[in-house]
Amino acid sequence: MLVHSRAARLAHWTLFLLLVVPIFALPLLMVVGASFADRWDGALPSAFTAAHYADLGRGQSLDALTTSLTTALVAGLAALVVGGWAALAARGTGRRFRQLLDGLFMLPLAVPSVVVGLALLVAFSKPPLLLNGTTTIVLLAHTVLVTSFAYQSVRAAIGRLDPALEQSAAGLGAPPAQVLRRVTLPLLLPSLTAAFGLCFALSMGELSATMMLYPPDWLPLPVRIFAATDRGALFTGAALAVALIASTLVVLAATARLRTRASYR
Repeated sequence: MLVHSRAARLAHWTLFLLLVVPIFALPLLMVVGASFADRWDGALPSAFTAAHYADLGRGQSLDALTTSLTTALVAGLAALVVGGWAALAARGTGRRFRQLLDGLFMLPLAVPSVVVGLALLVAFSKPPLLLNGTTTIVLLAHTVLVTSFAYQSVRAAIGRLDPALEQSAAGLGAPPAQVLRRVTLPLLLPSLTAAFGLCFALSMGELSATMMLYPPDWLPLPVRIFAATDRGALFTGAALAVALIASTLVVLAATARLRTRASYR
């Protein structure tokens, strides 16, 4: 929305500060402040320390961060492959099949993630597919939960493609595989990168289904944050949360840079 007058711009920024800062920025700032707090007696910390960050580079905290990064990376890539391929395959099908496919991929969003975790727990707790208590079931749960976002992102991007480009390549004799590799996928690369970033961020923060499925040797960072705050170590949990936010933002910044470069190719 374009705001031309000075009074309108002032009202616009005042509304922004009144709504965005208290709702979005202030809670994050409070978490950052708590991560450095030694005591918190009033509205603000009364003493500060960096001791809560001492264990982030070693031991269980580092293992939990590595576990979350690995889980999000695998789930994001798997979701991108499955969701992207399904979105590409849906182009040449009928309207009813596309609606069925949309409903199938939207189903994990229509139910709480804890239900998805319970469904996987029930489905893979007996042979021949005994995955309960393994790392695989956690990766599978995260993939199921984020694939719908990849599917919807790629599906929307495909709808914006100019079919004349693919038709021109096919008219010049390029086989379908080459059209996909040399024309379609490069055009979709910015959307694919954005979809991966979204899936990665959502996987990094997933807790409900993970709590039901994670084995003792695969402890993601959100579970460790929950455990720390549950036993009363709020400042330690805040430091872990800051590490989670920072690592997610770094990956999102990298994917945004790749998306920008892909857009100008």
